[in-house]
Amino acid sequence: MMSQLVINEIDCDTPGTDDKEFVEILSETPNFPLDGYVVVFFNGSASGMDKSYLALDLDGYETDVNGLLLIGSTTVSPFPQYIIPANVIQNGADAVAIYQADDLDFEEPTTAYVDATLIDVLLYQTNDSDGAGLVTIFSAFNPSIQIENEGAGNNTNSIQRFVDGSNVVTYTTTVPTPRQLNDGSGIVLNGILMTVAQTMYNEGETFDIVFTSEQNVTADLNFTIGFNNGTFNTSDYVGNTSITISNGTNTAMTTITLVDDTLDEGDEEMVIRLSGLPPTFNSLNNNLRIRAVDNDFTIAPFGTPTNPTYGVVASTQPNGYYDNLDGKSGAVLRQAMQDIVAEEGVVRAQTYSDVIDILKEADQNPANSNQVWLVYKEIGRAKLDYQLTSNSIGKWNREHTYPRSRGGFNSINLDDIADGKDVFWNTTADSLRHGNSDAHALRAADGPENSSRGNQHYGQYNGPSGTLGKFKGDVARSVFYMAIRFNGLSIVNGFPEGNVGELGDLTTLLDWHRNDPPDDFEMNRNNVVYTWQFNRNPFIDHPDLVEYIWGNQVGNVWDASLGVDELTNSNIRLYPNPVKNKLYVSGIKNDAQVELFSIEGRKLSAYSFQGDASFDLNLSSGIYVVKISSEGQSMTKKIVVQ
Repeated sequence: MMSQLVINEIDCDTPGTDDKEFVEILSETPNFPLDGYVVVFFNGSASGMDKSYLALDLDGYETDVNGLLLIGSTTVSPFPQYIIPANVIQNGADAVAIYQADDLDFEEPTTAYVDATLIDVLLYQTNDSDGAGLVTIFSAFNPSIQIENEGAGNNTNSIQRFVDGSNVVTYTTTVPTPRQLNDGSGIVLNGILMTVAQTMYNEGETFDIVFTSEQNVTADLNFTIGFNNGTFNTSDYVGNTSITISNGTNTAMTTITLVDDTLDEGDEEMVIRLSGLPPTFNSLNNNLRIRAVDNDFTIAPFGTPTNPTYGVVASTQPNGYYDNLDGKSGAVLRQAMQDIVAEEGVVRAQTYSDVIDILKEADQNPANSNQVWLVYKEIGRAKLDYQLTSNSIGKWNREHTYPRSRGGFNSINLDDIADGKDVFWNTTADSLRHGNSDAHALRAADGPENSSRGNQHYGQYNGPSGTLGKFKGDVARSVFYMAIRFNGLSIVNGFPEGNVGELGDLTTLLDWHRNDPPDDFEMNRNNVVYTWQFNRNPFIDHPDLVEYIWGNQVGNVWDASLGVDELTNSNIRLYPNPVKNKLYVSGIKNDAQVELFSIEGRKLSAYSFQGDASFDLNLSSGIYVVKISSEGQSMTKKIVVQ
């Protein structure tokens, strides 16, 4: 007797362009809901290392009246119920398995394994010599398991499962029978295909949904459609949802209009589902997802990292937050910083799943509130396009600026729970595992770019070509923060390998920090993360601190009076720092004066100005003091001239 679900048939190689591959699963009972199951493909070649390369989430699907679910591309005939890209299933020697799990468990290449969640597995090849590793692994599931051979490349066969009268399971290589029981029995179904011209529409737009049956119907076919998904409901659209394909025909159509309201709901996704089909019919592409783009997004008063503003967003650090740093230097200063950002009983650690919600707020695109801003790629992407499957194309996910494998921190089961701000872990400087979900060092990133970045050191990885590189200072300050926040992490010169806890290159990161000072976007995300974790990145609030820990001020005493505003207007900004030739001042509305002093206190120059201004320095490299005065108040700040 078979288990509830089995791999019924696979065609891993087809003639010509090899685009008609498919896999078919069979349930013990018909119309079986597949929520909670995932189909996983493993590469058994020497280079594949028995790791997963594709995971298909089956949530929302069910088998048909014959107990079948066909998975394949649109070139497969009959049309599959579950659509995947053409030519994505590899030839072998490989394996396909069903787990009672989530596809995100295989978000990264995962070595094949056997545990209580494994439901069924089929090993297959096309006259390949590899695959012994998969046999060894899956023999724990089935001691007599062997690799089934589909035949040489470009063959016309598939591998099919058969059960004889004694319940003995065998596999046969023969002519493919997609969406049909292998023994020829069962009901011949008439499939209904939904067609929509686009996958995305704006509020206020109208679109048609066409329904086409594989054969003409022999009586009027009546069914209904629904769109509800999350916050998308009947208030978001108008149109006929009762469909009839008339006797003797094979097509019908309905027109849907998206309601153009004035609510900023964010982009939404409708899921089109058919219901009420007779048993001899099935939906070929149920759960069709269409994006409804909200045109009511908001624009922040500050700029994106590629069009930065300064001084618009003020730090929300509490009064006295950094006072304990004054008068300290070297290791004592470093420890004082850690005492603030890792203070037990104050600082909170959230789950890795909570980070998704944090990033949707902290990395929100200032130009469009429905998007996140992608580090490295330096573009906006819809918040809805968070990666929920193993397919990362066009998606965004969570990028550890301090790579997990370099830091030695990973997820635990409880990290899968998004439980909000008010549920958290106690954490200390020794709680290195919590580095996995520290939002100061996690950024929204393009999925494929995140994969190509891997765990390279900075300097080895410099970002995608063609970008402005405005992410570099942000990244540097986030990993500098991690080295202070958690014991066991350090920023070092060069590109060390094999030393967990070390990340390079220090020289590169110092250069990035100096040439890309904190802007309003970075200050805003520092403020947002603070509301979750109750700690801040001090290198955003006080960029000069980097020099006192790693740079050209190591060993000198930190004096906050030379690094913070004394003027009542906390929006005043002096940037960049370090500076090369031109120094900018913003945030002063009244008449003001800038005075420039050497580190010994000798006055070098003075300028009068009003409003935002810039000054050509023409100074040799070194440390200087700038004093800004306006209406009887002043602020002083050290600057580093490169």
